Amino acid sequence: MSDLLAARTQMAVTLGFHIVLACLGVGMPVLLLVAEGLAIRRNDPAWRALARRWSKVFAVLFAVGAVSGTVLSFELGLLWPGFMGRYGSVIGLPFTLEGFAFFLEAIFVGIYLYGWDRLSPWAHWWSGVPIAVSGAASAWFVVTVNAWMNVPGGFREEGGRVVDVDPIGAMLGPATGVQTTHMILAAYVVTGFLVAAVYAAKLLRGRGGRYERRAMTLALVLGAAVVPFQAFSGDRAAMMVAATQPVKLAAMEGQFRTQTRAPLRIGGLPDEVSETTPWAIEIPGALSWLAYGDADARVAGLDSVPPELRPPVAITHVAFQLMLAAGSALLGLAAWAAVRLARRQPLADSRWFLRAAVAAGPASILALETGWIVTEVGRQPWIVQGVMLTRDAATTSPGVHWVLVATIGIYTLLGVATVSVLRHLARSPLPEEARGA
Repeated sequence: MSDLLAARTQMAVTLGFHIVLACLGVGMPVLLLVAEGLAIRRNDPAWRALARRWSKVFAVLFAVGAVSGTVLSFELGLLWPGFMGRYGSVIGLPFTLEGFAFFLEAIFVGIYLYGWDRLSPWAHWWSGVPIAVSGAASAWFVVTVNAWMNVPGGFREEGGRVVDVDPIGAMLGPATGVQTTHMILAAYVVTGFLVAAVYAAKLLRGRGGRYERRAMTLALVLGAAVVPFQAFSGDRAAMMVAATQPVKLAAMEGQFRTQTRAPLRIGGLPDEVSETTPWAIEIPGALSWLAYGDADARVAGLDSVPPELRPPVAITHVAFQLMLAAGSALLGLAAWAAVRLARRQPLADSRWFLRAAVAAGPASILALETGWIVTEVGRQPWIVQGVMLTRDAATTSPGVHWVLVATIGIYTLLGVATVSVLRHLARSPLPEEARGA
């Protein structure tokens, strides 16, 4: 394995691990606030027990997420010194603001966790609001950097030097709005469906009661309510990609030839040797219409750039197809849930619905991870689109592959430990007053 591939793989492993925790860090405070608010308004011990248990889960996830997020910040400098050395002054502001948001979140996490039975009920509830706000703000600031990497701006280069830096302009670039919205909505979708899957699995095993039904329904409502907006923001994001990263769009769709009335492809496996996408179902003109609002529009293919500037087409296309499939399944489950609730049919009364809810947890993670694969792999070979190649940004220090091996081992142990702690929390008995609620 080359050092460049090892560096990219390590970044993929650590980011793929952290992004799930980051999503839960954004979404879990919202569930906490709703559950605790219902407990206060109704003086309900079951909702209070649920909020307390979720606060312990959030504490574990927050601690592990803080560790994995810190590792990522160090990796930017250690693995990609060329990138940070040249463009650190351009993207330093959002990283600084993210640090402030994280510190604010950490302060109120401490107050919230320590404040149970020490603050008045509503004062304790309000101490959780900054956690939800600062968590979303942290995600927003971090994703602005990735949006800048996809559509760079806010600077000029003269003689290989970065000049006329406008950090605000860089942070508020053309891709920022759609990409940050898409990511924050994804956090709520993942949290809702993943938490719902845990309780649906327990209900399927016959080990749950009204407490588990409430937990599953609340989490599922969050995911189901947000996923249609997520689908809309995904469509806006795809249109932004068409306007600013046409080569990435071509890789996403397995579009090798530049053509008018470009077809939308469902499935298929791109072959970079023959430059075809066999086994795909093609809808003529649909890609042109979705990307540019005109079925006769011209869509740039991969042939618009030299082969060495093309991203890995098969990986990008398959990841994009998996993301769409998982997202469509989640939309279907949301519609099913809406119909059952409209008919006043309890969600937990259907075992087929419970099975679908269990599957929705992994499906939301699949959509999340494949979405980031599309974003990152589809930009290759650029680390900053059209400005800096990934190979020029990577470290020249030897032995990166040994660090990768150690990282995989450590993160495997960290993941196993996290799951073990969460399982232990799940097995702890409920308070007596909440059991019959």
